[in-house]
Amino acid sequence: MIDRTPEALARKHLDKALILFKEAAAQSRPPRGWVRAIRDALGMTSRQLATRMGLSQSTIAALEKGEAAGTVTLKSLREAAEALDCQLVYALVPRTSLADMVQERAQALAEKQLARVHHTMRLEDQALRESDLAEERERITRSLLEGRASRLWEDA
Repeated sequence: MIDRTPEALARKHLDKALILFKEAAAQSRPPRGWVRAIRDALGMTSRQLATRMGLSQSTIAALEKGEAAGTVTLKSLREAAEALDCQLVYALVPRTSLADMVQERAQALAEKQLARVHHTMRLEDQALRESDLAEERERITRSLLEGRASRLWEDA
């Protein structure tokens, strides 16, 4: 079954667009941050960057320290990037594909639903065979994937 819902098409498009970001995310950030690395590579002093940004040298030092510590704001990074004639690139990069995330979530919910039903049926001595369990698990997963994607995350 091919999922042609708007959410599925959006996931497919984003998964393709994020491939380059995934490769970039595998590269580690320079230990002292990108601003410092670019500034040093250009041979620019912190005073010179401060002048370009209309800030004090101590503010640049704080910005670079904040980037290295992970506390800098996107606004500050964008302004520094512009002053360095760079472009800030920002993305959330999923660890797996978005399609896989949705599939795994649907399977987990199906397993959870099936476990409750199967437990009750076992108590009533009506337990399903493993092949029937697998078939029902697949049916529930398909049903979840065919519905609104937002249902998958209601109890997350």
